[in-house]
Amino acid sequence: MSNAPSASVTAGPDPRRWKALAFIAIAQLMVVLDATIVNIALPSAQSDLGISDANRQWVITAYALAFGGLLLFGGRISDLWGRKRAFVTGLAGFAAASALGGAATSETMLLGARALQGAFGALLAPAALSLLAVMFTDGKERAKAFGIYGAIAGGGGAIGLILGGVLTEYMDWRWTFYVNVPFAVIAALGAVLVVREPSVTRNRSALDIPGVVLSTLGLVSLVYGFTRAETDGWSEGGTIGMFVAAAVLLTAFALVESKVRAPLLPLRVVTDRNRGGVFLSLGLATIAMFGLFLFLTYYLQIVQGYSPVKTGVAFLPMVAGMITGSTQIGARLMTRIPPRLLMAPGFVLAAGGMLLLTQLQVDSSYPALILPAELMLGLGLGTAFMPAMSLATLGVRSSDAGVASAMANTSQQVGGAIGTALLNTIAASATTSYVASHMAEATSKPAQQMLKLEAMVQGYTSAIWWAVGILLVSAALVTVLVNTRGPGGSAAKTDGAATSGDAAGDAEPVLVAMH
Repeated sequence: MSNAPSASVTAGPDPRRWKALAFIAIAQLMVVLDATIVNIALPSAQSDLGISDANRQWVITAYALAFGGLLLFGGRISDLWGRKRAFVTGLAGFAAASALGGAATSETMLLGARALQGAFGALLAPAALSLLAVMFTDGKERAKAFGIYGAIAGGGGAIGLILGGVLTEYMDWRWTFYVNVPFAVIAALGAVLVVREPSVTRNRSALDIPGVVLSTLGLVSLVYGFTRAETDGWSEGGTIGMFVAAAVLLTAFALVESKVRAPLLPLRVVTDRNRGGVFLSLGLATIAMFGLFLFLTYYLQIVQGYSPVKTGVAFLPMVAGMITGSTQIGARLMTRIPPRLLMAPGFVLAAGGMLLLTQLQVDSSYPALILPAELMLGLGLGTAFMPAMSLATLGVRSSDAGVASAMANTSQQVGGAIGTALLNTIAASATTSYVASHMAEATSKPAQQMLKLEAMVQGYTSAIWWAVGILLVSAALVTVLVNTRGPGGSAAKTDGAATSGDAAGDAEPVLVAMH
């Protein structure tokens, strides 16, 4: 009988779900911080393994390409296999790849380990988010759970900078890899013991192989295009070729998905105006956030002369702001007011923090300028990211939760690639222009050194102005597109659960909060 699935859904929430949340949070923190933890350790690894300047970027790029390119595939695999199985498999693979990276004796071994980390991360990250989506369906509980998740998703990159600095300065660069192993082991053991996924949420359809190939190649081409743009220039032939290939492949992917019976990415997941607005705003906000991490790290270390550890600690106020915004503002208010009234003001507040940083000078005071800017950025992004993460899976069919989660991760991964390339290019151009226009004034060696620092800061502030505008665009998109009233609200519609024409999906439970 068709009533059997609904009976299993209404049997009551799993009392162990809050314990499960702790282990899911550990896994998500590991994935997010690994995007930045290696950055600070890179010079030491390069020296030890004899990696050339031309090839060192591949330590970062190998992870980004594998992670960004395989996210949709990983999300659908978690729907097909079951999210708990995908989660544990992702953790085991990530731990093994991290151990391989820590033990690397050559450039090839290190790059291979980074690519494997990215591949298993692409399986792990969507499984983690979709597990939350199917385990927390009550509005208030969902808000609390996603508040914690949002804080980690937003602040994990900054935590990676702190941890990377401590491990590199006081231990060895290899520990930026080894540190993942205990994280993964604890999360995997906890998942085996306490995570219980409702079996009704599994997707039993066949895997869309053409969609897997087209999406993976298209996303890899897109991410690599932005990576090449940063190093080789936007007009270089290879860069343009990557963007053209990405456009062709992703267009073909969209056409295939509209025709096949069991698509890798059902278009209903992205054409819903609320989720579409979330994916766009998350991607844009990540452009600004990644650019900030990059420039503020350079500013503190190169211009102000901070050590790696001191630089990492300098980001703590931003992390504190993100945790506060996500768990104390977003989670408490999401069930009371429409999500756009959290997300739009959050992005505007973050834009205000960015605006403060456009006033950076070579000798700017950390307490007077950078500290308040970081607090505003953290509070704003934490408040905005929390409801965004929840809305990414709200109302989606439970059998599509993995791929919807993957889209949320993909928007951030692509946004990070764009932010690093676009804002770095803007900064480099502004720096070059500043040096050219002031070179005649620098007649002594100290004056030339000061000019170099002033030019760097000019480049950073020029790019940060763009980040201000990008965050304001995010706020505008949220205001226009996101119209749901949130968990339990009547505008939080489901993907065709009550519509005809989807015989296989009519009886599927959907991820919408019940009161």
